[in-house]
Amino acid sequence: MNSSGAATEDFFAQGLALSHAGQFSDATAAFQNVSKQKPAGGALVNLGLAEWQRGNAGAAVLAWEQARWIDPFDPRARQNLKFARSVLQLDEPPLKWFEAASSWLAADAWVWIASTSLWLAVGALVLPRFFRWRKSGWQQVLAGLGLCFFIFAMAANVGVLSRTDIGYVVKKNTPLLLTPTREGEVILTLNDGEPARKIKSHGNYFLIQTESSSGWIKRDDFGLVCE
Repeated sequence: MNSSGAATEDFFAQGLALSHAGQFSDATAAFQNVSKQKPAGGALVNLGLAEWQRGNAGAAVLAWEQARWIDPFDPRARQNLKFARSVLQLDEPPLKWFEAASSWLAADAWVWIASTSLWLAVGALVLPRFFRWRKSGWQQVLAGLGLCFFIFAMAANVGVLSRTDIGYVVKKNTPLLLTPTREGEVILTLNDGEPARKIKSHGNYFLIQTESSSGWIKRDDFGLVCE
């Protein structure tokens, strides 16, 4: 095992021990070190639990959403998010159909499906001619299926890219500002864990779109699911 892998396991074990001891602040630091070295669903789920115990609901929601980005099938992240949103009275971020489809599998899987299905369609059309095989209906069906999977996978890949702009408010009573300045007028106050979509950035601020309004927020107050 290389030194980086050993260090990652050490930080993870340390984080678990600190969590069991009720030292959630130190446990958070340990799990953050794990996530920086090698992002993994288990470390992010435990990071969210430590943040939740510290009263940082927004940071917990962000960590569990990041865990779902890596592994959409992780039941712990899904259940924790369901519980947190019921307590915070927050909805999931609204997604377009291709964004929702992209969340069915891990982001890298859609690239693999698109490339594989394209080669399948091309092969079903080209190989019979190259080898002078007799034309058959199954070849056309295979080419059609490959093309359909390719088109759907490409739409899902667009959804993956689009979802990288989704993030969550990580601090309580975060002001949404009219301008990206310290003196900017406060439009409204956001709850921790509230979802929003990044539109653009300017210096130390993000312009975000929430369900009800848009405005500027400090970078430190807003975490993207996928940086």
